Amino acid sequence: MDEQTAPSKPIRLANLDAIRGLGVLGIFFLNIYFMGNSFFGYAPHEVQPSSDIGILIFSNFFLEGRFFSLFAMIFGVGMLIQYQRQQMEMDTATTTQKNKHIKSRQYWLIAFGVIHAIFIFPGDILLSYGVAGLLAFRYITLSADEQISKAKWFIFLSLIPIALISLMPDDQVYSRESAFFTEQLSAWTGSYSQQLKLHLSLFAYMLAVIPLTLMWYIAGLMLLGMALYKRNIFIDGLDNKTLWQCVFWAVVLSSLDSLLSLSGNPMWEAISDLLLWFSALATALIYIHIIVKLCKNTPHRLTLLQNVGKLAFSLYILQSIVGILLLRYIAPEWLYSLDRTGYLSIAIIYSLLQLVLADVYLRIFNQGPLEKLWRMLVSRTS
Repeated sequence: MDEQTAPSKPIRLANLDAIRGLGVLGIFFLNIYFMGNSFFGYAPHEVQPSSDIGILIFSNFFLEGRFFSLFAMIFGVGMLIQYQRQQMEMDTATTTQKNKHIKSRQYWLIAFGVIHAIFIFPGDILLSYGVAGLLAFRYITLSADEQISKAKWFIFLSLIPIALISLMPDDQVYSRESAFFTEQLSAWTGSYSQQLKLHLSLFAYMLAVIPLTLMWYIAGLMLLGMALYKRNIFIDGLDNKTLWQCVFWAVVLSSLDSLLSLSGNPMWEAISDLLLWFSALATALIYIHIIVKLCKNTPHRLTLLQNVGKLAFSLYILQSIVGILLLRYIAPEWLYSLDRTGYLSIAIIYSLLQLVLADVYLRIFNQGPLEKLWRMLVSRTS
């Protein structure tokens, strides 16, 4: 991928909206497993049905970690575009004044993340993105090559503590037939005050983990997204050599991930968790390439997906509200019976509803409610 000059005037790219739309829809396919029990997620059967195994393998190849990585890269691109826009629109402002706007966006995102994590869904990503964004912003003026080099170091640094955490022994057996599973669901579907205590404990855990792991990993992905934008990857897609390298590593690492995750050996399963991060990155790059080639940066292609991307913030929070209401209040009994097929069906149905909702909403309004609130709060504090 030879570095090229990024567009001189940042404009809204249809490709980015479509990629962001794919990212926010895809995240729900993984988050849905944690809407009931936000710490342990899906409880497998002691003897897994073939449908569960098939969906798990499918997830290892196409879903797990893919949209998290894709969304982080897109977030980095958005921050870079905002920075470039500030440089053009505030000619007489000092560097400190220009940077204040970008940092204010991150601070408010952190605030939204704290509220989301404590009161709605502790599986929040906004807090991690806001903190990582502040770190990535420090290197926003580096060249594409320098950003890629920095991204590699950040990702490497994050994987060391991730590996150590993954290898920590877990004394509790969390399976569909275990007493621990029933005990957990009783707590997570109890009163809101009881759930709030669980949210706070998980939030405290995340505060300890983010500076050691996610902050570095996400910041690395954001820097990688910036570098790809500077090289026009979000306009032209990957070159053939890079594309096939991504396909090779995605297939090889996803295959190893699936074999190890189904081995039944805790050590091998922990190693599979590490392979996941690399296979996810390769697959996310492939998804970006596919969307770029299909959308061709025009508003008239993948329009429904672009609409979701324009409302990504609002729809992400709405996903949490809908998922929590469904699995903890409306139909908590589903948590005892839903297999992976059921969760996948919910995710597919709700994704289709989001496509329709975004299309209808944008026919009436120009901006999502939370996007508008975020912009208003930033403008008042920067």
